[in-house]
Amino acid sequence: MFKILKYSFFDLVRSSWSYVYFFFYLLLGTTLLFLNNNLSTAVITLMNVIIMLVPLIGTIFGVMYYYNSREFTELLLAQPVKRSSIFLGQYLGVAISLSLSLVIGLGLPFVAYGLFKSPAIWDFVMLLITGLFLTLIFSALAFNIALSNENKIKGFGFAILMWLFLAVIYDGLFLLSLVYFQEYPLDKFSLVATMFNPIDLSRILILLKLDISALLSYTGAVFKEFFGTPVGAFASLGMLVVWVILPLFRISRVVRRKDF
Repeated sequence: MFKILKYSFFDLVRSSWSYVYFFFYLLLGTTLLFLNNNLSTAVITLMNVIIMLVPLIGTIFGVMYYYNSREFTELLLAQPVKRSSIFLGQYLGVAISLSLSLVIGLGLPFVAYGLFKSPAIWDFVMLLITGLFLTLIFSALAFNIALSNENKIKGFGFAILMWLFLAVIYDGLFLLSLVYFQEYPLDKFSLVATMFNPIDLSRILILLKLDISALLSYTGAVFKEFFGTPVGAFASLGMLVVWVILPLFRISRVVRRKDF
């Protein structure tokens, strides 16, 4: 698996899109430091970009790499190599290359300006952690969608629809349910519904770390009471880990049974 990971990683690193992704975050981080004297303000702006962009890029790159490397994958399948090693190696190559572009692209401006000594650096670290989790999660979900759809157009369509649902539609349905059932106690429902969307979960973790839970509307107190505690923080990070593990488990299960 390591050799496949290494090949996939260097294949993506040589891609022009990886450089575009890297320089975008490098330019964004540098620009925000010029425009904002407050690191917390820069983190909030970065959060709004990362929460939407990282899942989209992870989804597109995952689907695109799977379909573009299909012939090479079929060649590997003819070799005495475990199927799960092939696809997990490719997945890790995609996820690690995107993660490095994110971390290095945002990390260099902050280190260059010496802001690693600021107390707000922990807010920035939380932003990077959630960005890494979103990359791992949506890259894995993209591989699952591609494995389930041989048609490239269909696969891309389902992938974009999945991102659109989790990034936009899910929030709308969630807010409608809160308004419609406002006469009922919705504390536990709000917490559970948040756990089922990694984008919402990441956003809440960052907002609570910045201590601006008022932006979470009238459910902010409930979120702060749970997610603001050590137990809530570990539970939310554990849920993000589960969001990574479950798609990977399905990849291993599907490739063992799939007829290529």
